[in-house]
Amino acid sequence: MSTAPVPPRDGADSMAERLIAHLRKALPSGRLGVAYSGGVDSALLCAAAVRALGADRVLALLAVSDSLASRERRLAHATAESIGVPLVEVVTHEGEVAGYADNGADRCFFCKNELFTVIDEQLAAQYGLAAVAYGENADDRMRPDRPGARAATAHRVLRPLADCGATKTQVRALARAWGVPVADKPAAPCLASRVPHGDPVTAEKLHRIDAAEDVVLAAGFSDARVRHHGPVARIEVPADELGRLADAALRRRLVEGVRAAGFRFVTLDLAGIQSGAFTLPLVAAGRHD
Repeated sequence: MSTAPVPPRDGADSMAERLIAHLRKALPSGRLGVAYSGGVDSALLCAAAVRALGADRVLALLAVSDSLASRERRLAHATAESIGVPLVEVVTHEGEVAGYADNGADRCFFCKNELFTVIDEQLAAQYGLAAVAYGENADDRMRPDRPGARAATAHRVLRPLADCGATKTQVRALARAWGVPVADKPAAPCLASRVPHGDPVTAEKLHRIDAAEDVVLAAGFSDARVRHHGPVARIEVPADELGRLADAALRRRLVEGVRAAGFRFVTLDLAGIQSGAFTLPLVAAGRHD
């Protein structure tokens, strides 16, 4: 169960000490399963757990479904190997859950609930898990667009980073200090986050988005989202990289590649990358469908 966050202190060393002590106190014995995506939060949590408990008492649990980009799956395995934590892929079927497929503003609840249910019912006994934790940080705890947190609460999932008051900036600083390879990795929400709420999530759409984003990233952009608007692909790249698109050859490459992924029209969003682009407006308006 989570507790009130501890006010953060400056410095990676103090945060490291607090996080390791917290994990040892929260789990004096038994094995910890970490709901792991390969992003910096869950990767740092795995690294902290290995330091606090030992690698033999930690297991990274990677949810694998149509909503996980193929590149993220590969990177997650490489990062776990670098940290020295064993990894198990957890096959989830959130696409078969009506609340997820209908794609309301609370879609993430159904996704996380599916993952934690599979862990509880199929993996906890098999791998001897005494507890499960996930990578919510102190900044996440303050955001209104995190319905997945409700699922974590329902399943009694631990939140060590948030409970220690670790902000995203502190998480990245500690990850750098420990040599975690994804310390500066941009956030990578699941592929379903590219589908507007109310537009059903399907495997075909997710595969199309995955292929289109591979094209954009292969062109050398440091980050990308391809929002799915029926036949229209709306590309988001970091605002400070928009100038690269003045190059006609680069634009042709993107248009050809994104069309080959299954879109008819290819557009660029001049606002750049936008976290929570579909969910935050609905949450602000008090809508949940």
